[in-house]
Amino acid sequence: MSSIVKILETNGVAPSTESPQSSHEFSLPLTFFDTYWFKFPSVQTLYFYQLNESTSTLCYFTSKIIPKLKQSFSLTLLHYLPLAGNLKWSSGSSKPVILYAPNDVVSFTAALSHVDNFHILSGNDIHKANELHPFVPQLISSDDKVEILSLQITLFPRQGFTIGITTNHAVIDGRTAVMFMRSWAHLCKQVDDVENPSLPPELTPSFDRSCIEDQARLDMLFLNHWQAFNGEYHDPTKRSLRIFKETEPVPDDTVRGTFVFTKEDIKKLREKALSELDATNGSKQLCLKLVFRV
Repeated sequence: MSSIVKILETNGVAPSTESPQSSHEFSLPLTFFDTYWFKFPSVQTLYFYQLNESTSTLCYFTSKIIPKLKQSFSLTLLHYLPLAGNLKWSSGSSKPVILYAPNDVVSFTAALSHVDNFHILSGNDIHKANELHPFVPQLISSDDKVEILSLQITLFPRQGFTIGITTNHAVIDGRTAVMFMRSWAHLCKQVDDVENPSLPPELTPSFDRSCIEDQARLDMLFLNHWQAFNGEYHDPTKRSLRIFKETEPVPDDTVRGTFVFTKEDIKKLREKALSELDATNGSKQLCLKLVFRV
């Protein structure tokens, strides 16, 4: 990895102290929506941001971009306190909890890419799948504690930068991840011009889990399944939060690519398949049928 990226700094970003909320402990119980994904491998996402030549220098990156991203990220964490904490499993608890405590931080890494492939990786062309791996961080996990969120910002000089995010699958679902990124983007736009940046109602998260009913105790059913799968069910002392990792590395000859279907493409697909498909098939169904036929 050192031949591909150079780590400029790694530190922790805490929720903003501008509100007393960050000085109080905050916990959330896991529901069956969470324990279903309990041991799944972490979710890794990579966002690409193109810059012009003057704003994609190392000096501008370290003096302007990184400080602004850190400041707005800290403000965002204030609204998403659980994501700044950890997933913990105490000896006296039947299941893990999401726990934020004062002084908890999210790992934040700034890096510099040594390879000139920003436009290849961010485009639709075919490229090796493992070429993306150096630009996303790992979550630190142990038997009794695991991180929920980790970030890596990587500069590609004279091209742009990436934001690599790794999240705990049991805590952050797709909607939460999208809301968090939209909230971060919203506050990042405001941070230089607004004295007290805030989130609109549609980006303000709710942590009320009292509305989730689970009379069948699916939460424990899923959790016990994972324990049994990991050989922990009959020995409570062996309970572990360690996340399953991919059993095999991605083969070097595995590739990725993006295939774009325009409205005109979808129209032609529908016309071509009309004789053998139900007329009510939507765009997604048409694309899937084409892929599986190929």
